[in-house]
Amino acid sequence: MPSALESPEGGEEDTLRYEEVEDDAVSPMDLSELLKEGTKESHDRAENTQFVKDFLKGRIKKELFKLATVALYFTYSALEEEMDRNKDNPVFAPLYFPVELHRREALAKDLKYFYGEDWKEKIQCSEATQQYVDRIHHVGQHEPELLVAHAYTRYMGDLSGGQVLKKVAQRALKLPSTEEGIQFYVFENISNAQQFKQLYRARMNALDLDKNTKERIVEEANKAFRFNMQVFDELDKIGRSLAEEAQDGGFPVHDGKGDIRKCPYYADKLGTAGPGCPFHAAVGLARQPLVQLVLAACMAVAAGAAAWYIL
Repeated sequence: MPSALESPEGGEEDTLRYEEVEDDAVSPMDLSELLKEGTKESHDRAENTQFVKDFLKGRIKKELFKLATVALYFTYSALEEEMDRNKDNPVFAPLYFPVELHRREALAKDLKYFYGEDWKEKIQCSEATQQYVDRIHHVGQHEPELLVAHAYTRYMGDLSGGQVLKKVAQRALKLPSTEEGIQFYVFENISNAQQFKQLYRARMNALDLDKNTKERIVEEANKAFRFNMQVFDELDKIGRSLAEEAQDGGFPVHDGKGDIRKCPYYADKLGTAGPGCPFHAAVGLARQPLVQLVLAACMAVAAGAAAWYIL
């Protein structure tokens, strides 16, 4: 999810930062430079959210990664809808690269992989993501020049820091080497990411914008970072409440600690009167006198067998 941040060419364990190439032709008043300088603080704050730090260290639960992918799907659906709406608008048209950049279809593939053929029926837009989506739609319909900020913040990060996160997710979640589940990070129509980013920045710098509009775009980019951070915080809260994940396709089991209502098998949570929690069912059974007698006999036999083997 945190692909709005770009990464250096260093190791995956480092922070995610914008990757800029020195260019004597770049002016301090160019939009790309104004964005770079004007969003530094937002970068630092975003890369230090707990969700991003955990992700970089490979501490990402599969269920949480799925929810992050859902959030991205709704975000990019809104962004690309507004980009399509403004593809002929001179304040945005030079940055319209649907073949190279659009992520909605790639995210749909990822969701199909994680949730199955009926994935659309299983996902919903979270509160924090909906606020982000609403802002994107407002900008696209009423202030299209600010759409530049949202496109730049997302796509340039996808081509940089996103590539680091792709490797982390693939390794941590044991995803297939054929890249199912991480198609979002795969840009098949961009052969050289660095060259494309340079082209994108050059197109952005060539936009016919006055000083005030450029300042508003920088302000909007900072808003985009805040929306992303709100989504990160929401995911982090969800992550802390998730039950221990299933391993090797099995079912998660309640550990007997904490509130029973958080148990994945709790009937009210499932909305059915299905099977009870395996942990509590086992504990209840073990408390039966006959069962305790049988267990004691089995332990005695096992102990005798072990002693015979050692002798």
